[in-house]
This record gives sequence, C-alpha cells and structure tokens, in this order.
Amino acid sequence: MSQQRTTHTLAADHVTLAYDDRVVVDDLALQLPQQGVTMIVGANGCGKSTLLRALARLLTPAKGAVLLDGSDIRRTPTKAVARVVGLLPQSPVAPEGVTVAELVGRGRYPHQSWSRPWSARDDEAVAEALTSTGILELTNRRVEELSGGQRQRVWIAMALAQEPDILLLDEPTTYLDVAHQIDVLDLLVDLSHRGTAVVVVMHELNLATRYADHLIAMKDGSVVADGTPREIVTGDLVRDVFGLDAAIVDDPVSGTPLVIPIGRHRTGSSASFAAERAILEEEAADVAR
Repeated sequence: MSQQRTTHTLAADHVTLAYDDRVVVDDLALQLPQQGVTMIVGANGCGKSTLLRALARLLTPAKGAVLLDGSDIRRTPTKAVARVVGLLPQSPVAPEGVTVAELVGRGRYPHQSWSRPWSARDDEAVAEALTSTGILELTNRRVEELSGGQRQRVWIAMALAQEPDILLLDEPTTYLDVAHQIDVLDLLVDLSHRGTAVVVVMHELNLATRYADHLIAMKDGSVVADGTPREIVTGDLVRDVFGLDAAIVDDPVSGTPLVIPIGRHRTGSSASFAAERAILEEEAADVAR
C-alpha cells in the first residue's frame, strides 16, 4: 500500500486464555516483532489460533492483557484497533453472490463513520489492495466462482484495504495446493517489505522456516522457543513440540533449516530405521560443520 506505515507494538502480558473452564493458553508472555514476517508453529490444539484471536481483540483474556502500544487493547475502541490490527481468520466464507470489489470494499469499514462517508481515499485504498494482490482483473467476478488461491488473495486484499500496520493470518495456506501456498506466502513477504508487520499461524513447518524472519514455537499453551528459524529449529525442538523424530539440514534453495521426518515405513524394520536415523543425523552434523 502506498500510505506511510506506522510501527506499533503488540504483546501478550502474562495472558491466560480459556473457553469456559478449559484453559488453552496459560500465563503467556510474548512481544511480537515490529516488522518482517513472524510465524507461529506448534501441534494441533496447542493454542496458536486462540492466541491470534486474543491478539486481534476477539477473545478476552481470563488473566493478563494484550497490549497495543503499551495499553490494554480492551480499552481501545474497536474501530481504532481495526485501523492498526487486521485479522484474516482460518477458512473465511464470503456471502453468496458478493463480488470481489464488494468484499474488498468491506475492509474500509474501520475508516467509515456517519460524518465520514465513502470517499475517493476509500476507492484508492481498494484499488491499491486489488493491484498489490494481483486480482484487479477479478474485480467484478463473484467470489464463489474463483479458485481457492484466488479467493485467498481476495481475502488478503480485503485485509489490506483495511490498511492495518499489523496483519494477523490464521493458517492462510490451508486447503491450497503447493503452488498456491507458495504464491500466498510470497505475497505476504512482499507486504512485509512494504512495511506491514505480518504474523502468521502455520501448520507446515518447512514453509514456516523458509518464510519466517522470526519463529515462535508453542506447546500446550506456552511459548517454548522464540527466535530466528536458524536459532531455534533443532531436532530436540521438533521432537518436543511435534513428537517427531527428524534430522535438520540446510534447505538447498533458501539455506534455512529443513526438517526431514524420520519414519519407519520407508525402511521396513526397526534396525534399518535406527541406521537411517544415524545416517541422517550424521549428514546433518556434517552440514552444520
């Protein structure tokens, strides 16, 4: 987007999040980076999506607080929050019959009021969002007619039309084929280069390590590691967070950590499994040296 970006801080201050009596996130303290792409990874049910909802002010902590620029986000008016923080939830559904232009235009809601009707600036923001996501030619198409990758770009465009300085996305590559996953992640990196702080919950670990400037690993509602992919991704971390034996080598394309799962069925016996694991770990050690 062409507007000047403002840097904001978003943090969880010893936050506990629960659904009824079931605690999902417990006493979590986290300061998100103010720029770049941050990926949050962890096993299913570890609290990633719940944390993202709290950061977007959609879930009130049972204890602690989410802080936006140092102040409790609950004390900030909803539209004021939405002008800073945008959220793209997992698998959003568009109303039947809505066009791409109409859906993207809904992103301008935080900027509307009775004293400020739709303006030329709103038209400009929508056009910029459509252009930056590469879907300008789809403007008059109905969203339901589009492919999965195209629909995801439309939702991202709607979030961009909101002009947030921080964009939160919950598994934006779910249900997309590999080509469209790469397409969406490349787009998010482009957005970060334009000044938007991008925070993504991801389930695909190798894509997260390739695209993240900063990686946060969660387990059982807590952060267990926080840093660059190269700093934190180890065999021990993968085993602890995902319950998976793996060798870690350098990605031949990006140079980032590449997680190679070690399974039993390719080798067919426990003895050869152990031998395979030893070979992979030795190769990983050689690469590290």
